[in-house]
Amino acid sequence: MSSEGIISDISNKLSLAPKQIAAVASLLDEGATIPFIARYRQERTGGLDEEKLREIRDKIEYSKILNERKTTIIESIREQNKLTNELENEILGCKLLKHLEDIYLPYKPKRKTRAGVAREKGLEPLAELIWEEETSNGHPDVLAAAFIDQDKDVNSTDEALQGARDICAEWINEEIHIRNGLRNQIQRHGIVNVSKAGSPDEKETYREYYEFKCKLIYIKPHQVLAINRGEREGILSVRLEIMEEKALERMKRFLVTNRRSVFTTHFIAAINDCYKRLLFPSLEREARKELTEEAEEHAILTFAENLKNLLLQPPLSSQTVMGIDPGYRTGCKVAVVDGTGKYLEGTTIFPTPPLKKIRESMDVLEKLIKKHNVSLIAIGNGTGSRETEQVVADLLSERFGEKEKKQLHYLIINESGASVYSASTVARQEFPDLDAAMRGNISIARRVQDPLAELVKIDPKSIGVGLYQHDVNQSKLTRKLDDVVESCVNSVGVNLNSASSSLLTYVSGLSRNVADKIIDYRDKNGPFSNRKELKKVSGLGAFRFQQAAGFLRIPDSPQPLDNTAIHPESYGATIRLCESVGIDAADIRESVTLFPVKFQNLNLEETAERLDIGIPTLELIIENLQKPGRDPREALPKPLLRQEILTMNDLKEGLELEGTVRNVVDFGAFVDIGVKQDGLLHISKMSRKRIANPHDVISVGEIIRVRILNFDEQRGRISLEMADGNAPEVP
Repeated sequence: MSSEGIISDISNKLSLAPKQIAAVASLLDEGATIPFIARYRQERTGGLDEEKLREIRDKIEYSKILNERKTTIIESIREQNKLTNELENEILGCKLLKHLEDIYLPYKPKRKTRAGVAREKGLEPLAELIWEEETSNGHPDVLAAAFIDQDKDVNSTDEALQGARDICAEWINEEIHIRNGLRNQIQRHGIVNVSKAGSPDEKETYREYYEFKCKLIYIKPHQVLAINRGEREGILSVRLEIMEEKALERMKRFLVTNRRSVFTTHFIAAINDCYKRLLFPSLEREARKELTEEAEEHAILTFAENLKNLLLQPPLSSQTVMGIDPGYRTGCKVAVVDGTGKYLEGTTIFPTPPLKKIRESMDVLEKLIKKHNVSLIAIGNGTGSRETEQVVADLLSERFGEKEKKQLHYLIINESGASVYSASTVARQEFPDLDAAMRGNISIARRVQDPLAELVKIDPKSIGVGLYQHDVNQSKLTRKLDDVVESCVNSVGVNLNSASSSLLTYVSGLSRNVADKIIDYRDKNGPFSNRKELKKVSGLGAFRFQQAAGFLRIPDSPQPLDNTAIHPESYGATIRLCESVGIDAADIRESVTLFPVKFQNLNLEETAERLDIGIPTLELIIENLQKPGRDPREALPKPLLRQEILTMNDLKEGLELEGTVRNVVDFGAFVDIGVKQDGLLHISKMSRKRIANPHDVISVGEIIRVRILNFDEQRGRISLEMADGNAPEVP
């Protein structure tokens, strides 16, 4: 398919104008990033957002793969001297890889098969007699006797007929109409049948699947992934079922056209053999593969949505934070960082079993709090977290007066990935003199101050907000999560003079190598004074500068626009706009409160035309002049801070309390309500009306009010429902 054909095809699939697809394709070919295109090239794309741009990118890449495969297949068939104009046009017109492979199947070089062996024995002419159904006289054994050849290891008429049937079975398997017919039947009526297999399931993880049946079209993504895992572990046995007799009857109706043929019984035997040995097993594998791919895609999207919400949690900046990484035998690591994330002091306390030095631990914490004026305590949610939380809560209650108590809070923070970070090269470079445990603890403290800046240092797959993330296609997962991190980093913007190399790596247009060079330049020459200075960094040429500059902030730059999302290429238009409403470019910082009034009656079309810019660019300029340096996360609710602790003994049915959403999955959400175990808010308890997707009403990091439905203290299970005043209305 030509580039014009690809553009037209994608245009039809996405209901977008061909010129939009062409513009995106051109920009991507030039090396432009998705965040840059979405923000600074809206005039060319017609205002497409990042989600749509990535969808176009993925479809362009799929089309390229499809075209490459078509070229390979055509060349392969041409080398066999079997390529016709009709066949070539059929291949070129194919729009799905699955259908393309169906067309190629008869011509695909095969490993040694029963049909291949039969051909080597010279039995293809006999197979053609069976296939053509034109022989109405004679007896199959008599006709097959002519093919007996001991030199070719055909010793009887039965062997000859068996080989011919094997060839016919292969031909039937390669019939596109037959494959599509059975494929459709599987998709519409197939049933996934799961049963208990031989391996023990000691924790009864897969209990609900011991006797499980579900139609293919109704099975849920998380069920597919759970069943697949159980099958891999040898605990579950899985098979796909359809009405076999009906499927065979349809095949015979289509294939058997002359029942007076002397070979009809052999033809029917070949059909039965093909179905059981070749066709159904092949399409069963295909159906399960597609089912798995769809489930994986869903799981990846769920992980991506949760990751996005986690990364965009509002920062508690300028807080002096004490991070505590709980533990039992090795104690709890304690680290204090100042408002900029600088490590101040660390130690180890032992308030948890087996030592339980509670009094000594409280004294150590109190001294550190007073010494560094700690305003917030962050406790990791790992092993020993609730015992540690009890010590902190008791400390706040016992050791401080009311005035001081109101100024000091604690929160439980997801510590997933902290150990991964602590052992990483990045962590060793940041804190070469500290042990791994203390480095991980510093990460916990910093996550409170700026979740995005800290979590980008960790492989996104290690941040525990997914479902079966280790079971899905890892390359697809990595790409999707990288897209999410890239989108979050660039939507927020990055302070060029404080960002780590890990954070800079995700900025539009910057690579790890260039990010490291920016850090080296900053270390040698001091903070960047303006965006233009970036061009002095080795390896950061004009194109990279164009892609990156608008996403980098310099709050102290003499050019106030350097602390906005306004791109340097629009500085001239911005200054002219300011002057047109009576504001001097030098007074932009002091005029922030005046801009809303100045722009109130602005005619966008006329102004954009006069400034020779597009309306989207003008709107971006106006927004950033009114809110320079705005962090989009600031508008979100702050994390839930606590001063007191709950235990399972404090719970009772009907009790209402606030909690933080830790993870959102297909069947609901896990909510931290301040006790040892997160509670499950099932999807059916999220709203008074039925909802299809938990993400429609709830997100990771959100603070919600829930009610205790029931709890099992022995098993550590808590069931929740949304409190009435907090339950969203779903249309």
